[in-house]
Amino acid sequence: MATLLLRLQGPMQSWGTTSRFDERDTQLEPSKSGVIGLVCAALGRDRAELVDDLARLRMGVRVDREGVPMRDYQTATGVINAEGKAKADRTVISPRYYLADAVFLVGLEGNDQTLLERIYSALQAPYWPLALGRKSFVPSMPVALSDALLPQELPAALCSWPRLVPGDEQQPLRLLLEHTTEGAVRLDQPVGTYSDRRFGPRFVKQEMLHVLDTIDS
Repeated sequence: MATLLLRLQGPMQSWGTTSRFDERDTQLEPSKSGVIGLVCAALGRDRAELVDDLARLRMGVRVDREGVPMRDYQTATGVINAEGKAKADRTVISPRYYLADAVFLVGLEGNDQTLLERIYSALQAPYWPLALGRKSFVPSMPVALSDALLPQELPAALCSWPRLVPGDEQQPLRLLLEHTTEGAVRLDQPVGTYSDRRFGPRFVKQEMLHVLDTIDS
């Protein structure tokens, strides 16, 4: 068993799981569908390709800095109506939610060491540009961390890695771990291809942990 750690840090991030029609939501932490999509961009996988091997990886998230939920007011014209026609004089309000200044340590755990090595290599020289949930939300720090492919299980890797940002070391960090049978349900498990836009449920358990060291960025 091995775990690959990723740093997701940027001025804006958006990890929607329930967005439909005009409103675009965001979770308070990275979604699995979003993280696997980022990995696909690094690997150069087309949206029509299957992602079963990536979806089988177990994911965990450590929240090193909580993001500030923000709302972006946007409008769109010429939107197609229920009759399938676009009207130039029709304006639709489309609120877009995102997180400001969040920092996450994400872990992907699996038995396939070769797959994790390919992902790690791709993150260091991505095929397509990487984004934090939306194409315009680019990372402010490299996603790939030095020596971050560890021979550890997911919880141990996330607990032992130093903090990504300085802070009160007595303040615990939130940790979210994918679980087979227990926890809150998240509808962000990739099913099929990304062009199909089908996502199933998975369980996520939350706990708090103390991390004493801070990484030298």
